[in-house]
Amino acid sequence: MGIRFGTDGWRAVISEDFTFANVAHVAQAIADIVNADANGDSPTLVVGYDTRFLSDRFAATVAEVFTANGIRVLLSQRFAATPAISYAILHHKAQGGVMITASHNPPRYNGLKLKATYGGAASPEAGRRVEQALTHNLSTGREPRRMKLKAAQRQGLLEFFDPYPAYAAHVRSLVDLQAIAESGLRIVIDAMYGAGINYTDRLLREAGLEPLTLHHEMNPGFGGLHPEPIGRFLTPLSQVMQQQKMDLGLATDGDADRIGAMAASGRFIDPHCIMSLALDYLLQQGQRGAVVKTVSTTQMLNLLAEEHDLTVHETPVGFNHISDLMLSEDVLIGGEESGGISIKGHIPEGDGVLMGLLLAELVAKQGGDIEALIEGVMERIGHFAYARHDFRVEPFSKPELVRRLVDSAPASLAGQPLVGLNTRDGVKYLLADDSWLLIRPSGTEPVLRVYAEAHSDEAVQALLQEGAALAKMADLELA
Repeated sequence: MGIRFGTDGWRAVISEDFTFANVAHVAQAIADIVNADANGDSPTLVVGYDTRFLSDRFAATVAEVFTANGIRVLLSQRFAATPAISYAILHHKAQGGVMITASHNPPRYNGLKLKATYGGAASPEAGRRVEQALTHNLSTGREPRRMKLKAAQRQGLLEFFDPYPAYAAHVRSLVDLQAIAESGLRIVIDAMYGAGINYTDRLLREAGLEPLTLHHEMNPGFGGLHPEPIGRFLTPLSQVMQQQKMDLGLATDGDADRIGAMAASGRFIDPHCIMSLALDYLLQQGQRGAVVKTVSTTQMLNLLAEEHDLTVHETPVGFNHISDLMLSEDVLIGGEESGGISIKGHIPEGDGVLMGLLLAELVAKQGGDIEALIEGVMERIGHFAYARHDFRVEPFSKPELVRRLVDSAPASLAGQPLVGLNTRDGVKYLLADDSWLLIRPSGTEPVLRVYAEAHSDEAVQALLQEGAALAKMADLELA
C-alpha cells in the first residue's frame, strides 16, 4: 500500500491512496494496537473530521472499524477543529483519537492524524507501530472488522457528541474575551473554508463582539484556495482588511491548528511575529517558563528569552517534538514557523483558534495596532525579516542530502560568516549576525523547503537564492 506516517500522521491523495478500503485497514491496525495496550480494559477513542471532501464518511469508516473491535467511540456530530477534538480526548479521559484531515494540504489530499491520550500528536513510535500492524494484517490477509453505526449505537459503543462546549469553556479560561469585546476591535476571521468555521468567530460573538467572517461557507474544494494561512494564500483577507478598514485579521488553516494574521494595512503577520508578540505579552503578565521552537522558527524568540533568562529548546519540525517537551517540562510557549503554537495551561497541540484570540487580546490591551507592537519588540531586539520558498522534488534520500549539504557548506552566506551548522532536521546554516538559512524536506509532501531569516528583506532574498543554489549543488532537481 505504501502507507507511511510522516510528521503528523498519514496523508494521501483522495481516491488514489486515500480510499475507504485503505482507511479501514489503517483503522484496524490502530484498533489492534489500542486493544493490545488496554490489557482487557474497554478503551475509548475520539473521532473527528474536517470540511474536506468525504471527511465525514472517512470518519464514519474509522468509527465502524473501532466499534467492531469493541472500542467505544465518541464521534463528532459535525466537522470540528483539530484542537477541539484533541481537547475532547483529555476532557473525556479517552485513550486517544483520530482526526480525519489533511490540515493545510491542497484539496485533493485527505489524511488521518493520530492523537495520544494527552491530546497531542501521537509519537513517531506510535506511527511506526501502526505501520507494522498494518503490514502484518495485509501479509496475513486479515480484513478489517466493520459494524454499522446504528448497531454500534444500540450496543452502547458509539456516541455522537459536540466538542465545542467543553473546548470553548477551556479557551475562555485562557483568554480574556471580554477585554477583546470591550475594545471594539474590528476583526475579520478567515476560516479558509476549513474546520475553524464557527469557532473563533463564535467565541467572539458569545463574548459580545461581532466579527466580519470570510470563507465561512461549506466548500470541500476550498473554493480553489490552498487552505494554508500564509501570505500568498491570504490576498482576499488582505483586500477586505483595507477595503473595510478593519483592525485585525485572523486566519486558520484547513483544520484550524495553525494561525496567520493580517494588519490593518493588509500586511501579512507571520507566525514568527505572532509567537514573539505572544511570548512578550505573557512575560509582561508575569508568566514564566521555557520556550520551545522548531529549527525553522525565528531567532527573535531566543533574544526575548535571553532578556528574561529563559531556557530555549530547539526541535525538529513537527509539533509532536514540541508536545514531548510541553509534557515533560514547564513550558510557557511552544510553536513552529508553520503557525502551530500552544501555551502553558493548554493541551500540547497547535491551536489556531486559541492563538488567534490571544493575539486579539494582546492587541486590544496594548493599543490596537499590531504593526506598532511588532515594531516596538524589534526596537529592543533588532529588526528581523523572513521568507520561505518551496520546491517540488522527486523522492530522494534525506541522509544523503544532509551529508552533501554539510560537505559543501560555504565559509559565508550573503556576506555573513558561517558560525555553525544544525542538522536536527535538514541543514541549518547559522550566521554571525543571528541570521540563518535552513534547507529541509517536508515531512508531509514531496517538497523541499528553503527558509531564511535575516535583518532585511534583501538579505533574506539573497539567502534564499544561495539556498536554492546549494540544493542544486546537492543534485536536487527543483521545480
